[in-house]
This record gives sequence, C-alpha cells and structure tokens, in this order.
Amino acid sequence: MDFIQALETLRSGGTILYPTDTIWGIGCDANNIEAIQKIFDIKKREANKSLIILVESEKRLQDLVDVPEMAWQIMDVSEKPVTIVYENPKNLPKELLAEDGSIGIRLVKNDFCKKLITKLNKPLVSTSANLSGQKSPLKFSDISDEIKNSVDYIVEEFHDEVSKFPGSSVIKVWNNSQIKILRE
Repeated sequence: MDFIQALETLRSGGTILYPTDTIWGIGCDANNIEAIQKIFDIKKREANKSLIILVESEKRLQDLVDVPEMAWQIMDVSEKPVTIVYENPKNLPKELLAEDGSIGIRLVKNDFCKKLITKLNKPLVSTSANLSGQKSPLKFSDISDEIKNSVDYIVEEFHDEVSKFPGSSVIKVWNNSQIKILRE
C-alpha cells in the first residue's frame, strides 16, 4: 500500500519524502512545474539553485541527454552513487535546470527508486530532505518536523536504515569529454 500511495501522490502532482540510493529525499514528478515549485518552497531554496533528477534506466537517461562516453565510464567505475551534470537536456522543464542550462541526473541502483520511477514512467526530482543550507539527513529521524509536515506523503518503509552514503558524487561532464568534480 505504501508504494501505491507514493506513486498516486506523484501522479496527482504531490511531493513525497522518500529513501533514495543515498539519503532521504524530497521528490516529485520531474515534469510537473507546480510540484517542482512546491519543493523549492518546502526547502526555502533559491530558484537559481538547480535540482537533480533520478532515472531508473539507461534508456530513460538517453531520452533526456546525450550521454558522453566519459559519463558511462564514470558510472561504471564509481563505487558510490554518482550524479552527472549534463549539457543540453531535452524535454525537461527549465525550472529544473541550472543557470547554464545543465541538469544533474543520477541513474539509481536502489530497487525502491527504480520501481517508483518505472511505474511513474517519468524521472523523479530528488533533493535532500532538509531546509536549504542545513545538514542532509542520513536517517529518517534526522529529518525536521517542518519538512515532514510540508510534503504530501511520507514513505513508511526504511525508517530504521542509515544511509551508507552522505550524498552522491557530483561530476560535470561536457560533450567534449571534459570533466569537473563538483563534489567527491
């Protein structure tokens, strides 16, 4: 029932608090501009700070961006989850993009996230479940009541788990194979 409720919340334009392959996140349908704006409001985040999205498959990733060979290599060798910032995304709302028009995307390995994105059949926004500028939550109990009370649905599973990763690595990859590590 938990999974179905999370999915229905996303489909109806709502926001969810959910476990990702790194930390707990606040998410919504990455194509729903009103839901994206709600996430900025929940986090008290400046609109010029971009959000990342999660995808469950190589195909969905390739539908959104041209993936340079270097990005595939990074994903193959990375031991921890890695978010790659790509140039020139396709079919995504400008509200998600960085000022330079780029987007951070993570191909998730977490079964819960993969299933959610597959059933939603759209990428999922993912941003840490904290107010902007505060510490990211490694476990559910670290999330503030303000955040918990602001989202439309809280996934009920995985509350006792502690993240192995305090966040993903973030690497920008240009189409000419230049790379820049933004967060290790």
